[in-house]
Amino acid sequence: MNIELLSELSRITEEEQAILNGEKTINRSFYFSSDKKNSPDENDEIDSNRVLQDGKLIDIRPHVRFVHFPEHTHNYVEFIYMCQGQTTHIIDGQKIILRQGDLLFMNQHAKQEIEAAGRYDIAVNFMILPEFFDVAFQMMGSDPNPLRDFIIGCLTKEGSFSNYLHFHVADILPIQNLMENMIWNMLHNENGQQLLNQTTMGLLFQNLTNYTDLLNVSDKSYDQELVFSLLRYIEQEYRIASLSEFCKANSTDNYTISRLIKKNTGHTFKELLQNKRMTEATHLLKTTNIPIVDIAEMVGYDNTSFFHRLFRRLYGCSPRDYRVNEV
Repeated sequence: MNIELLSELSRITEEEQAILNGEKTINRSFYFSSDKKNSPDENDEIDSNRVLQDGKLIDIRPHVRFVHFPEHTHNYVEFIYMCQGQTTHIIDGQKIILRQGDLLFMNQHAKQEIEAAGRYDIAVNFMILPEFFDVAFQMMGSDPNPLRDFIIGCLTKEGSFSNYLHFHVADILPIQNLMENMIWNMLHNENGQQLLNQTTMGLLFQNLTNYTDLLNVSDKSYDQELVFSLLRYIEQEYRIASLSEFCKANSTDNYTISRLIKKNTGHTFKELLQNKRMTEATHLLKTTNIPIVDIAEMVGYDNTSFFHRLFRRLYGCSPRDYRVNEV
């Protein structure tokens, strides 16, 4: 990260100075609607009205160091970028170590606590209202994409998939550049900031969908991890993907995985594979001059007649007419 930017993020804040001077806990007035808990067992919810000022949809602040941050939830989406060092988080009972360059996304339903960070453990917290993601989600496209749906589900729904996403992307230069640009813009309040940041977030999501092999989700559910593995398998191996081959490689059976796919995505394996293949086919028809017979084979259909029949059933026209009308 840029040395000047890192130096700015490393400054001791007023809250941190109070902790260094002997304060034993966080300053609750910075985060919560009430300064005191009504009961020892109450789950604290950080209030967006405290951390997002003046009607903002997104804001950032460096993570407070030197003190344990007790268990809490948020009434907004939060994600954390680890600029330097590391921090330890416990989310929904799972211990996660966030290392330099990592990204951690949490929806409003995640229960989080954070162990005390040291002076050189620099993280940036992004506090985001759900409507901020409208532009980012639109940029991810409307074509069927189960991986995109998985990410959107994690950010917007409770219990459907996982309440958090942990990306190990320290070595992915485009993602690191996007994060640095967004932090710089927000710290320096550049003109047109909201649209600029929304667009940057959209580019970030587009890049992250290319690196789902570097993504961890909640390990509380083997079923969820298995479904996500299958979605990655379809995304990467759609030309030759086979349910039986996936089951063999993952030591499971067709009935079990078929039930899990339907439960978690609302689609069958055949439908997911077909949607992916046809999305690739329409992209090639729109952007290349590759012969249709070759496109059919490239996306996984050796029987060209079947490809034509399926294409017409889905799109109401032949592949040739689709190409002519879309160009």
